[in-house]
Amino acid sequence: MIKSKKENCPFCEIQSDIIAKNDLAIAFDDMYPVAKGHTLVVPLKHTQSFFDLDARTRNACLSLVWKMRQMILKNDRGVTGFSIGINDGFDAGQTVFHSHIHIIPRRKGDVTNPRGGIRNIMPDGNSY
Repeated sequence: MIKSKKENCPFCEIQSDIIAKNDLAIAFDDMYPVAKGHTLVVPLKHTQSFFDLDARTRNACLSLVWKMRQMILKNDRGVTGFSIGINDGFDAGQTVFHSHIHIIPRRKGDVTNPRGGIRNIMPDGNSY
């Protein structure tokens, strides 16, 4: 399945539990979900950084992000929003160094105050 593998990369070893795929990327459930339905989209070619992906692969990944959104909404009527994120590099929190995109379904009331969204990863990030 993975076109270009790297030894000891858990994403390069994924063979089953694939929810969706296209010619250049796959999607599967996150092993450590932060919310029900938390999904990852991963390029088939082992590439550490999202910024190193070629345009076709980036587009294939984003196409699967869109497809997963549609699937999640169809299967879970409680989803009212999404957080979509990429941790790119060690200092950004990347722990598996194979580029991947998180799709995290959000539900009304899942946090006390969602204002600021992604800004909440940094202390005082949502004080605007």
